[in-house]
Amino acid sequence: MTSTDAPAAIAPAPPVLAEVVRSGFTEGHHRGSLVLLAADGSVEYALGDPAAPVFPRSSNKPMQAAAILRAGLELSGERLALAAASHSGEPFHLELVAKMLAEHGLSADDLQTPPDLPLDPVAAEAYLAAGNVRERITMNCSGKHAAMLAACVRNGWDTASYLDPAHPLQLLVGQVVAEAAGEPVASLGTDGCGAPLMAIGLTGLARAFRSFVLAEPGSAERRVADAMRAHPEYVAGTRRPDTWLMSEVPGTLSKMGAEAVQAVALADGRALAFKIDDGATRALGPVLARALELLGVDAPVIARIGRSPLLGGAAEVGEIRATF
Repeated sequence: MTSTDAPAAIAPAPPVLAEVVRSGFTEGHHRGSLVLLAADGSVEYALGDPAAPVFPRSSNKPMQAAAILRAGLELSGERLALAAASHSGEPFHLELVAKMLAEHGLSADDLQTPPDLPLDPVAAEAYLAAGNVRERITMNCSGKHAAMLAACVRNGWDTASYLDPAHPLQLLVGQVVAEAAGEPVASLGTDGCGAPLMAIGLTGLARAFRSFVLAEPGSAERRVADAMRAHPEYVAGTRRPDTWLMSEVPGTLSKMGAEAVQAVALADGRALAFKIDDGATRALGPVLARALELLGVDAPVIARIGRSPLLGGAAEVGEIRATF
């Protein structure tokens, strides 16, 4: 660089959304971006850059499930909830995935999910204690993949290439994501399960969730939202914040994603989305609880979701807490 060259601009760091406090000492911070939408869809509160594209990861699953319905697959109830799930790998999840595959002449061998253990630690311990090993069906996205494969069978589409971004089903997913978010897909990637992944801004993600809860009854979007809210244990599991929130705050649609992404819409159209920049899921609960408080949600489950203690030995010596 010559003396006349200007230094490259450095983007400002995202704001701190949560801090790690141990024994009264702040030992770390989690930065990120967040947006809250009012009931009319306007931005009520924002931190960081919620317009910047992110990979929503599994927070995109409601849109993927709506695309599966638009492709003509008839799903409802627990099956539709499981199509939008990051399930915990509890026995009832795995049993229904197997049934969904068998109902369309498929088996676990048709899944292209990576072999994995149950997502829930308690379920994983029981699974291993029973002598089981990593399987494709156990991976937390297997319900979505089973539904994608079933949609391919329904339409006579190739099942071997169902994860190809150019596959008819994945092209339809991209259309649904863009329509729901109200913005074009900014980038295309590959999710941890192998499925195509569409990047949108956090504001677009919040708009998408809002559009699902406010969609016309009987539409693909509303059917997905209704199934998820009616059967939240199939969307997540018995020990997961998404389940707690949808069970205890009527009308709420909630879905987390890997790398610390979260999206929520309330029954009246208020919505939120955020991403912890470093991907630390331990900060999800405190940030989600505070965001819900700012949206005006007052329910006992908020304290349960927001609790993130730090241990020193066997004793509680600190916490992760929101800073906004």
